[in-house]
Amino acid sequence: MPLSNARLRIARPTNNILSLIPFYVDGLGFTILGSFTNHSGFDGLILGNSNTAYEIEFTTQHGHDAGRAPTQDNLLVFYLPHEEEYKAAVERMKKCGFEPVESPNPYWNRNGTSFEDPDGYRVVLANMMNPFLGGR
Repeated sequence: MPLSNARLRIARPTNNILSLIPFYVDGLGFTILGSFTNHSGFDGLILGNSNTAYEIEFTTQHGHDAGRAPTQDNLLVFYLPHEEEYKAAVERMKKCGFEPVESPNPYWNRNGTSFEDPDGYRVVLANMMNPFLGGR
């Protein structure tokens, strides 16, 4: 498959990049990989970790209102099957001042803990293997 070795970047708009740093960097532990200012009317922040195949990019377009998440079911899901890693990730979020939120989908309430970022987008820390990938 041509995309099997690709690095994935998930990009989404925000009205306030700086408000997201405590959630994604301090709470979830991402590293700031790069940033840009006034690139064709956009500011941006790229987060990730060098040992993963994904990045998250947040952009602000000058003069544009990005709004909040359209639903409570706009999710990023991180599978943490090892109990110790899962508990440590949840505790790190709580120590940074982020309290769990109830998910509208009971599946995520049974299998993990959800948190909401300042824009209303949700991150689920799932204490399970990805059911579609088996042991991977």
